[in-house]
Amino acid sequence: MSTESLGYIFINACLINNFVLAYFLGICPFLGVSGKMETATKMGGAVTFVMIISSMCIASAFSLWTRNMKARGSRYKKHQDMATDYAARTMYWSGPILLLFVVYHLLHFTILPAHPGEVYRNVVEGFQNPWIAGVYITGNIALGFHIFHGIFSAAQTLGANHPRFNAYRRDAAIAISAAITLGNLSFPISVLAGFVTL
Repeated sequence: MSTESLGYIFINACLINNFVLAYFLGICPFLGVSGKMETATKMGGAVTFVMIISSMCIASAFSLWTRNMKARGSRYKKHQDMATDYAARTMYWSGPILLLFVVYHLLHFTILPAHPGEVYRNVVEGFQNPWIAGVYITGNIALGFHIFHGIFSAAQTLGANHPRFNAYRRDAAIAISAAITLGNLSFPISVLAGFVTL
């Protein structure tokens, strides 16, 4: 059995066919967020969406990694990056870091909240701790770089790779990733700055 097959089996067992995870997706939003079925259903849907997208990204990254390892049997004697940006060079590391960040986020606010059913209080009290706010700020900056590269590369993969379009593609990737990152950063920064309080 190949390494790629074992990787797919591992991903399938851990993320897709995991009954414990399925239990948490249903019960934790109910207990951790509100205790109301409508809100819990929406939160469960959001968590499921994030887990599906994350699983697809992990499977794609693992597939790409195994293909790269098979294509080149030995390491390069001298490693030299092609003309590329920081986001592209760090994709191998930012993906696993973001996975850990998503797990931390789910544990912090959904699965093991300090005050079940009190979302506002959990967010404010959590972000009043500079270490927790720092983890969220760092995670969201990494997310911004990751989204930028994902949008930029997806447009290229879909055929928008022409000198006439490349500047627009880059500007769109910057605008979308910046909007998402700044929006996410506004929560911990607002709490740390004292704009949002209990």
